[in-house]
Amino acid sequence: MALIDKITEDVVKVPLKSTTKPEVLKELLQILVANGQVKDEASVYNALLEREGLGSTGLENGIAVPHAKTPAVDDLRIAIGIAPKGIEFQALDGGLSTLFFMILAAPDQSGLHIEALSEIAGMSRSTAFLRSLVAASTPGEVVRLIHE
Repeated sequence: MALIDKITEDVVKVPLKSTTKPEVLKELLQILVANGQVKDEASVYNALLEREGLGSTGLENGIAVPHAKTPAVDDLRIAIGIAPKGIEFQALDGGLSTLFFMILAAPDQSGLHIEALSEIAGMSRSTAFLRSLVAASTPGEVVRLIHE
């Protein structure tokens, strides 16, 4: 499984309309719902909130990775959102989050879930790449940058 193969234009939102953490979770989740990738929107939203309650998934360098394990998906799912102006997401470094990678996995897919988180961590090592993603103006541009 390569996370990169799951990233297509229909799961990317540029720019996000959200201005708060709960709105970001709903907006990204709605992308997956609209694409028929989630069986029960309410249970997934609650799973995301529960995970955030354990500790923010806002990392450093503008990256946030809201994620949850849920039986409402049958395969690893990802949605990407970009908020160029930044959104308060209680990031580890105290900064605003601009890149959002929502990952959902079935409860029996721990390995895939961890692998996906690892791939995102790898992508985040290049500040130039992160700046390019934040500057992207279309889903197609985001997909092209990630696949390069």
